[in-house]
Amino acid sequence: MNDDKVLSRFFHQEGAHTLSAYLKHEGYQGAEKALKEMTREDILGQVKAANLRGRGGAGFPAGVKWGFVPQEGDKPKYLCVNADEGEPGTFKDRYIMTFAPHLLLEGIVITCFCVGIHTAYIYIRGEYEHVARRLEDAIAEARAHGYLGENIFESGFGLEVHVHRGAGAYICGEETALLESLEGKRGNPRLKPPFPASIGLFQCPTVINNVETIANIPHIIHQGADWFCGLGLPKDGGTRLFGVSGKVKKPGVYELPVGTNLKELIFTHAGGMLEGRTLKAVIPGGMSAPILTADEIDIAMDCDALVEAGSMLGSGAVIVLDDEASMLEVLRIVTDFYSHESCGQCTPCRVGNPWIRKMVHRMAQGKGRPDDVENIGRLASNILGKTLCPLGDAAAMPILSITKKFKEELEASLAG
Repeated sequence: MNDDKVLSRFFHQEGAHTLSAYLKHEGYQGAEKALKEMTREDILGQVKAANLRGRGGAGFPAGVKWGFVPQEGDKPKYLCVNADEGEPGTFKDRYIMTFAPHLLLEGIVITCFCVGIHTAYIYIRGEYEHVARRLEDAIAEARAHGYLGENIFESGFGLEVHVHRGAGAYICGEETALLESLEGKRGNPRLKPPFPASIGLFQCPTVINNVETIANIPHIIHQGADWFCGLGLPKDGGTRLFGVSGKVKKPGVYELPVGTNLKELIFTHAGGMLEGRTLKAVIPGGMSAPILTADEIDIAMDCDALVEAGSMLGSGAVIVLDDEASMLEVLRIVTDFYSHESCGQCTPCRVGNPWIRKMVHRMAQGKGRPDDVENIGRLASNILGKTLCPLGDAAAMPILSITKKFKEELEASLAG
């Protein structure tokens, strides 16, 4: 295996999505090892030792999350793979599901065996129709060859995996709203606690992980936790898929060690800015991440470093803005999106986001008022930390960072 390409070695290869191609690359060997040679405690210990942090947003350690699931009781347990990928600027999970669906399925098998789960759901955003069909084809292939279904690897363990299409609501990427949607209800977030690990899908213990997180599991089991840790940082092992978009010469998905410098990612791997353009700002982790100015990008791309810098790694989606970008237009896009996608359950989010949107649109039409920028920041502060789910924070954080770091530009727009 090419150690630098843990996940992306499958990308853009002819027929890489098929079972025959996957088996040529040590496919399902990690699952066979887990089911035949390891106990569930062994697997959980390896995942914890690997320091695999969630690849979808908050960066919570995967092994710790699995350990919260109670093993006593007679209730069934479930795995929900979050493939909603509705964060603007995020597209790396689509690559995994398109080019390496069996890698995801193998990770699901190991995860479910470890936690004692016999039914798994892949919750995929409705717009990913082609990707959903590819997953369904891979599931059929795996079942036909004994990698899913009853008595996998003659271990006595059985597992069924289902693909569930969402309806395109961003809020359903939030784990409890995802569960509500899976149950056939409106995708409104639940009050926590209780947490899904104890009361989740159908009121049963549930593990919820992102696609990229689960896709790393086969490599951890096959290659070992020490190997995985060696690819990244002591507290954040492995590599990350960074989806780079914006005014760079080579936009795309880049797999690099956790902790890779953001400046290096943009100017070396993504080829730097387009000719004649200079860097103005970067959104480092999907549109919900607070923005960084051009002089703040000499920073490691890991959860802790970005939190210290006042932003977050999130989904690893890097949106690059050049000197021609209007921050008022960026603010308009952010407020349009979050105003539209709010489920309406919480008053600060339901009322605050449309109110902010109204002021931003007024500014964009040249009708701004002297205190608009200050009021936008005040309203965003009243949303932050005051909603049931993270969507309120996801809206407030970029708005606050833009109004703070580009205040002069926004105030200049008030003068037309």
